[in-house]
Amino acid sequence: MKIYTKKGDQGTTGLIGGTRILKSSLRIEAYGTVDELNSHIGLLRDLAGQEELVDQLLEIQDRLFTLGSHLAADPVKSKMKLPDITGEDVEKLEQWMDKMDEELEPMRFFVLPGGHPTVSYSHIARCVCRRAERIVVDLNQSEPVEPVIMKYLNRLSDYIFVLGRKLTKDLKADEKPWIPRT
Repeated sequence: MKIYTKKGDQGTTGLIGGTRILKSSLRIEAYGTVDELNSHIGLLRDLAGQEELVDQLLEIQDRLFTLGSHLAADPVKSKMKLPDITGEDVEKLEQWMDKMDEELEPMRFFVLPGGHPTVSYSHIARCVCRRAERIVVDLNQSEPVEPVIMKYLNRLSDYIFVLGRKLTKDLKADEKPWIPRT
C-alpha cells in the first residue's frame, strides 16, 4: 500500500465512511489538532523517564488515536466499528491526577510555564490540548460530537497540567508563580 493516493491533491480528504470534505473543514482541524497533541504526548513520553508515567502517556496516546478516529468518521455514513472511548477513560485520568496531587504542594498561585525543558513541553501539550478541546466544542455546534470526547479532552488538559507540576517537583525545577504587577 502506497502512502500517497493523490486523491487529496485538490484540497479534499476522505472521512471514515467515504465522504470527501475540504481539508480546511472544522472536522479535519479537530482531528488534526488531536493528532498534533498525540505527537506532543509522545515527546513527553520520551522525556518522562518514569515507567509509571510512560505507561500512562502510552495509554493516553492510544485514547487519542481512538478519539481521533471518532472525529474522522462521518457521523451518518460510517458503518465501521470503532474502539470505544468511555467515562472510565475520563475517570482514569482523574485517578492519575489524584495520585500525583498527593505528592504536590497545594496550588496557591498561577504558575508560569517553564523551569525545565520537559516541564515546558508539558505546558505546550496542555495548550494544544486546550486548542483541540475548543475546536471540538466548536464542531459540536454544527455536527454533534460524542460528549465523552469533549469531557476527555477537558480532563486531559487538567492531567497534563498536574503532570507538569509533578515533573517540576521530580526534576527539582523552580515553579515560578505569576505575580501580577500592581
